Amino acid sequence: MKDKRKSNNLKKQDFRKNKGASKKIVASNSKKVNNASEGKNIERNVEFEDQVEGRNSVLELLESGKDINKIFVARGEKHGSINKIIAKAKEKRIIIVEKDRKQLEEMAQTDNFQGVIAIVPPFEYCEISDIIEEAVKKEQDPFVIILDGIEDPHNLGSIIRTAETAGVHGIVIPKRRAVAVNSTVNKASAGAVEHMKIARVTNISDAIEELKAQGLWICGTDIATDKYYYNQDLTGPIGIVIGNEGKGISDKVKKNCDFLVKIPMQGKIGSLNAAVSTGIVVYEAVKQRIKK
Repeated sequence: MKDKRKSNNLKKQDFRKNKGASKKIVASNSKKVNNASEGKNIERNVEFEDQVEGRNSVLELLESGKDINKIFVARGEKHGSINKIIAKAKEKRIIIVEKDRKQLEEMAQTDNFQGVIAIVPPFEYCEISDIIEEAVKKEQDPFVIILDGIEDPHNLGSIIRTAETAGVHGIVIPKRRAVAVNSTVNKASAGAVEHMKIARVTNISDAIEELKAQGLWICGTDIATDKYYYNQDLTGPIGIVIGNEGKGISDKVKKNCDFLVKIPMQGKIGSLNAAVSTGIVVYEAVKQRIKK
């Protein structure tokens, strides 16, 4: 693989020269909207408000500088970090609304909202070109995670948290048959969502081809392959593909990978949680980059 990488120096140079030229492949969600005045359905981009719950997540949101429409807090005595949240919100002139805890419980989308809910505009997905630009701006080789059909919001949140701590420049997720970024994902990420570029694409295979065109090597994870992840060169521009919790990587996506790796399994259970698998392979790449 080292020889393969060396023989592809021109491809890496193209990434440096054409760093802002990736195709725009991320589209906004479209929904049917009933037009009462015309009596028919029209196709239009529609944005819905979302909410961020929990003290750490709301605090991260406030510190990120992103838009917040209003913050709901539980009525009554306030202790600890909730006072910091209120102070920062007032400093930024964000509307604060006090509600009974029972009312907040009815609003909450997660079990542990900790007495605070922030209402925000929908999550702003980026484009693949933005992820590449982030790497260029930091003068680093692009480091991307591609998720092929993660359905559990807690898994997605955990993966985002791991990616942010590992210095990953961005994550690619599909629009269909996969979880989107929502309040549960935000909570599970401990607020890391606010610091991570995420592209939501129509077709994962097309996104992989786009990343390859920018000089990235694509590493898939597959229990059926022969090579262990720690024996693979994961330095340089790299995209790591993690598959669906039950089905793994689809055959079409697997064929688009430059190479496949696996994690050794010694027990009777034949697979790991998707977020755990991500952490293992991603931090092997981090270790190799540090040693490089």
